[in-house]
Amino acid sequence: LGFTIESFTFKSTNGNKLNGWFLKPKNTSVSVTLLHFHGNAGFLLSQYQAISPLLKNEFQIFMFDYSGFGFSEGKATRENVLTDALSALDYIKARQEIKDTKLVIYGQSLGGHLSAVVAMQRQNDIDGLVIEGAFSSHKDIGAHRVPIIGRIFIKQGYRATKSIKYFHKPLLVIHSTEDKEIPFYMGKKIFDNANQPKVFYEVKKCHICAPLYYADDISNKIKNMWTTK
Repeated sequence: LGFTIESFTFKSTNGNKLNGWFLKPKNTSVSVTLLHFHGNAGFLLSQYQAISPLLKNEFQIFMFDYSGFGFSEGKATRENVLTDALSALDYIKARQEIKDTKLVIYGQSLGGHLSAVVAMQRQNDIDGLVIEGAFSSHKDIGAHRVPIIGRIFIKQGYRATKSIKYFHKPLLVIHSTEDKEIPFYMGKKIFDNANQPKVFYEVKKCHICAPLYYADDISNKIKNMWTTK
C-alpha cells in the first residue's frame, strides 16, 4: 500500500468506544485532512476502499465506525450515529497531524446525509464539506424504497435538506446519474437547498464509486474549494 493505517479506539460522548482508522500517505506531503463518514453497509475494512484513492493526492483520511458497526461498541441508532460523528470531529480536531491542513468532512450515502447535519452544527470547526451519493431526508429515501407507506411510517428526525440551508462554508456535492441505491435527484435536492459557494459534480458509475473513477477530479475540486466564488 502507498499509505499507512493507524487503528485505535476513542470514546463517543454516548459512552461507546469507537474504532477509528487514520490513513496517511507514505511519500507525499499532506494539505487536506478528510473526516470520512461512511455509509450504512459494512464497516472500516470494506468502507475504506470507497475513499482511499484520494490518498495519493495530498490527502490524509480519518474514518471510524459508528456505534454497532465493526468493532465499535453500542447499538446503531440515528441518535448514536450523530453523536458519534460529532465526537469524531472533536477527536480529530485534537490531533497534532491536522494542525497545518484544511479539515473537510467527506460523507458518503448515509454518511453524506449525516455530514450535512454535523457540518451545519460545527461549521466553525471545519473548512469545507463534500457530500457524495446522499439521500435528501429519511422520509424521502423511505418513500423511494416503499412508496407512500415509507413516507408515512418513517420518522423524519434530522435531515440534510434542512441543515444544509444553514451551512455557509464551501460545499461539493457529488452524485452519479447511474446510482441505483439513491436517486440522482436527491443529490440535486440537497445542492439546490445549499448556499454559495457550492459546486455540483455529476458523475457516472455505481453508488459512492466516484473516488474509484474520478479521484483526480475530486481532489482538484476539493483543493479549489477555497477559490471558488
